[in-house]
Amino acid sequence: MKSLPIRTSILLVLLMFLTTTGFSAEPTKTVIDEWSSITAPPPPELKVITVNPQTTALLILDIQTRMVEQRPRCAESVPKIKDMLDRARAKNMLVAYSLTSAAVPADIAAAVAPLPNELIVKSSVDKFYNTDLDFTLKARDIKTVIIVGTVAHGAVLNTATGASVRGYQVIVPVDGMSADTLYPEQYTAWHLMNSPGTRNRTMLTKIDMITIE
Repeated sequence: MKSLPIRTSILLVLLMFLTTTGFSAEPTKTVIDEWSSITAPPPPELKVITVNPQTTALLILDIQTRMVEQRPRCAESVPKIKDMLDRARAKNMLVAYSLTSAAVPADIAAAVAPLPNELIVKSSVDKFYNTDLDFTLKARDIKTVIIVGTVAHGAVLNTATGASVRGYQVIVPVDGMSADTLYPEQYTAWHLMNSPGTRNRTMLTKIDMITIE
């Protein structure tokens, strides 16, 4: 009897194995297939935090007039950010601002406008990328950054990640970050507390839970 080619023999053995082990030809469902059945995990804990103004910086990201006008949640966050800004300045804390790539300093919302001596950087979503932000923070011996701004899943998430991988402790007040809808804010909070790049250096809080002393 003529022997079967090696490839054919291997295929026959594989088929017999799959048949005897109950293999199903039905493909595994993807996350898209399962999307509607996914339940959100429990919310992360918000921390009461005290910071040292000499080693902490407040980063205000992309709070531009157009963003405030177009995003109701961004507009709602501005008074809270202003409260954080006023308290930071009163304690001589370093304050730095960011702009989107096409913006200019005059675009920053008037309620939280920068002082002449405060740093403004311009970049895409990671405000450390191709800017003087890291140099300025390290020159002032900054160890911790408080990050507020918009959008949550853009500038806030990516700059928080950039800060974390550069060795900074990261504080994100959830009422100081905003997006067009709640879901990106929820995702950002989950990501910051679960991603390997941020989870060990990030704390979530609210602006009125932060004490500067």
